[in-house]
Amino acid sequence: MRLYDHPASANCLKARLALAQLGYDYERVHVDIFDRERPGQLSRNPTKLVPVLEIEDGEFLAESGAILLYLAEGTPLLPEPGLARARVHQWLFFEQNQIEPGLAVARFMALRGLVNDNPQIYANRLSQGRRALSALARGLADGGPFIAGEQYSVADIALYAYVHCAGEAGVDPREDAVIAGWLDRVEATADFVNDLEPMPEPKKRR
Repeated sequence: MRLYDHPASANCLKARLALAQLGYDYERVHVDIFDRERPGQLSRNPTKLVPVLEIEDGEFLAESGAILLYLAEGTPLLPEPGLARARVHQWLFFEQNQIEPGLAVARFMALRGLVNDNPQIYANRLSQGRRALSALARGLADGGPFIAGEQYSVADIALYAYVHCAGEAGVDPREDAVIAGWLDRVEATADFVNDLEPMPEPKKRR
């Protein structure tokens, strides 16, 4: 397998963490996500975004959530069909609809020097991120040690990616004891890796 990714992308971290914890051997192919033309390696993904997983010659899968579900099928990271699996899906959708538009966008704006140019957009995104963290804390408080219950799953992987680095967006996720405990439990799982690299410095405007 090949993973087309960028080391500073938290969406790509999701795929790398799942691949590591499931014991897959794979090749990483670096993609410059700041290249407006987007390299030809992403020609099989209509959105030209990373991550993209090349499963075999001619077969490609995009979108981090889809990659997580594909990799986890038939493993302990994804429950059997039924309510337990539906809860995993519930939190995967939550991550894409609430965490990503809030924390991910606010993080990108902060690290790429875009806040001063768009202060209201940043404030709105950060506010959405804070609300999403509050919802995550309530979900964790109502359930088991992990977000979908007793079992660590791809939902935890998906949520961890942008929650653990929310400080770069402007809010410390460990201010909430419930979230802090969950982060610790995720990081204590077998074969855990966090190889997220710093976002490259933005090029100075001429």
